[in-house]
Amino acid sequence: MKPSERRKARRLAVQAIYSWQLSQNKVSDVEHEFLTEQNTDGVDVAYFRELLTGVASKTSQIDELLKPHLDRKFEEVSPVEKAIVRLATYELTFRKDVPFKVAINEGIELAKAFGAEDSHKFVNGLLDKLVKHK
Repeated sequence: MKPSERRKARRLAVQAIYSWQLSQNKVSDVEHEFLTEQNTDGVDVAYFRELLTGVASKTSQIDELLKPHLDRKFEEVSPVEKAIVRLATYELTFRKDVPFKVAINEGIELAKAFGAEDSHKFVNGLLDKLVKHK
Protein backbone atom coordinates (compact mmCIF):
# COMPACT_ATOMS: atom_id res chain seq x y z
CA MET A 1 0.00 0.00 0.00
CA LYS A 2 1.37 3.39 -1.05
CA PRO A 3 1.02 6.56 1.03
CA SER A 4 -0.75 8.16 -1.93
CA GLU A 5 -3.48 5.50 -1.69
CA ARG A 6 -4.11 6.48 1.93
CA ARG A 7 -4.06 10.16 1.02
CA LYS A 8 -6.73 9.52 -1.61
CA ALA A 9 -8.71 7.47 0.91
CA ARG A 10 -8.62 10.41 3.35
CA ARG A 11 -9.76 12.86 0.65
CA LEU A 12 -12.69 10.64 -0.25
CA ALA A 13 -13.48 9.90 3.40
CA VAL A 14 -13.60 13.56 4.42
CA GLN A 15 -16.07 14.20 1.59
CA ALA A 16 -18.16 11.20 2.67
CA ILE A 17 -18.06 12.28 6.34
CA TYR A 18 -19.15 15.77 5.28
CA SER A 19 -22.02 14.27 3.27
CA TRP A 20 -23.03 12.00 6.15
CA GLN A 21 -23.01 14.92 8.63
CA LEU A 22 -25.29 17.03 6.44
CA SER A 23 -27.60 14.35 5.08
CA GLN A 24 -27.81 12.25 8.25
CA ASN A 25 -28.26 9.25 5.98
CA LYS A 26 -27.10 5.83 7.12
CA VAL A 27 -23.33 5.46 6.91
CA SER A 28 -23.74 2.35 4.80
CA ASP A 29 -25.78 4.35 2.26
CA VAL A 30 -23.18 7.12 2.12
CA GLU A 31 -20.40 4.55 1.74
CA HIS A 32 -22.24 2.79 -1.10
CA GLU A 33 -22.94 6.10 -2.83
CA PHE A 34 -19.30 7.18 -2.70
CA LEU A 35 -17.91 3.83 -3.80
CA THR A 36 -20.26 3.60 -6.78
CA GLU A 37 -20.32 7.25 -7.87
CA GLN A 38 -16.75 8.43 -7.20
CA ASN A 39 -13.53 7.48 -8.95
CA THR A 40 -11.78 5.07 -6.58
CA ASP A 41 -8.73 4.41 -8.77
CA GLY A 42 -5.66 4.45 -6.54
CA VAL A 43 -7.77 4.70 -3.36
CA ASP A 44 -7.16 2.40 -0.39
CA VAL A 45 -10.84 1.46 -0.25
CA ALA A 46 -10.51 -0.55 2.96
CA TYR A 47 -8.96 2.48 4.68
CA PHE A 48 -11.68 4.76 3.29
CA ARG A 49 -14.30 2.43 4.77
CA GLU A 50 -12.56 2.30 8.13
CA LEU A 51 -12.26 6.10 8.34
CA LEU A 52 -15.89 6.68 7.41
CA THR A 53 -17.38 4.01 9.66
CA GLY A 54 -14.89 4.71 12.45
CA VAL A 55 -15.66 8.42 12.57
CA ALA A 56 -19.40 7.76 12.36
CA SER A 57 -19.37 5.18 15.15
CA LYS A 58 -17.13 7.23 17.45
CA THR A 59 -18.40 10.75 16.73
CA SER A 60 -19.47 11.44 20.33
CA GLN A 61 -16.13 10.31 21.73
CA ILE A 62 -14.20 12.27 19.08
CA ASP A 63 -16.24 15.42 19.69
CA GLU A 64 -15.64 15.21 23.45
CA LEU A 65 -11.89 15.05 22.80
CA LEU A 66 -12.07 18.12 20.57
CA LYS A 67 -14.40 20.40 22.54
CA PRO A 68 -11.97 21.41 25.34
CA HIS A 69 -9.51 22.72 22.75
CA LEU A 70 -11.90 24.84 20.70
CA ASP A 71 -11.88 28.62 20.67
CA ARG A 72 -15.61 28.67 19.85
CA LYS A 73 -18.70 26.56 20.37
CA PHE A 74 -18.61 23.23 18.57
CA GLU A 75 -21.84 24.12 16.77
CA GLU A 76 -20.04 27.12 15.20
CA VAL A 77 -17.37 24.99 13.53
CA SER A 78 -18.11 24.67 9.83
CA PRO A 79 -19.24 21.25 8.58
CA VAL A 80 -16.11 20.98 6.41
CA GLU A 81 -13.81 21.70 9.35
CA LYS A 82 -15.77 19.25 11.53
CA ALA A 83 -15.34 16.50 8.97
CA ILE A 84 -11.61 17.18 8.74
CA VAL A 85 -10.88 17.37 12.46
CA ARG A 86 -13.07 14.37 13.19
CA LEU A 87 -11.14 12.31 10.64
CA ALA A 88 -7.75 13.48 11.95
CA THR A 89 -8.81 12.92 15.56
CA TYR A 90 -9.94 9.42 14.67
CA GLU A 91 -6.51 8.69 13.24
CA LEU A 92 -4.72 10.29 16.20
CA THR A 93 -6.79 8.33 18.70
CA PHE A 94 -7.59 4.99 17.13
CA ARG A 95 -4.89 4.39 14.52
CA LYS A 96 -1.66 3.93 16.42
CA ASP A 97 0.12 3.01 13.17
CA VAL A 98 -0.37 6.56 11.85
CA PRO A 99 2.29 8.94 13.23
CA PHE A 100 0.74 12.05 14.80
CA LYS A 101 2.71 14.29 12.41
CA VAL A 102 1.18 12.48 9.45
CA ALA A 103 -2.36 12.80 10.84
CA ILE A 104 -1.90 16.52 11.52
CA ASN A 105 -0.27 17.20 8.15
CA GLU A 106 -2.99 15.32 6.30
CA GLY A 107 -5.62 17.32 8.21
CA ILE A 108 -3.92 20.56 7.19
CA GLU A 109 -3.77 19.46 3.55
CA LEU A 110 -7.45 18.49 3.60
CA ALA A 111 -8.31 21.91 5.05
CA LYS A 112 -6.31 23.61 2.30
CA ALA A 113 -8.14 21.54 -0.32
CA PHE A 114 -11.70 21.76 1.03
CA GLY A 115 -11.88 24.43 3.72
CA ALA A 116 -12.20 28.17 3.75
CA GLU A 117 -9.15 30.38 3.29
CA ASP A 118 -7.71 30.03 6.81
CA SER A 119 -9.21 26.65 7.72
CA HIS A 120 -5.79 25.03 7.69
CA LYS A 121 -4.65 27.35 10.50
CA PHE A 122 -7.66 26.41 12.62
CA VAL A 123 -7.17 22.68 11.94
CA ASN A 124 -3.44 22.87 12.69
CA GLY A 125 -3.97 24.75 15.96
CA LEU A 126 -6.75 22.47 17.16
CA LEU A 127 -4.91 19.24 16.35
CA ASP A 128 -1.69 20.56 17.93
CA LYS A 129 -3.58 21.27 21.16
CA LEU A 130 -5.20 17.86 21.06
CA VAL A 131 -1.87 16.06 20.63
CA LYS A 132 -0.22 18.02 23.46
CA HIS A 133 -2.99 17.01 25.88
CA LYS A 134 -3.13 13.31 24.98
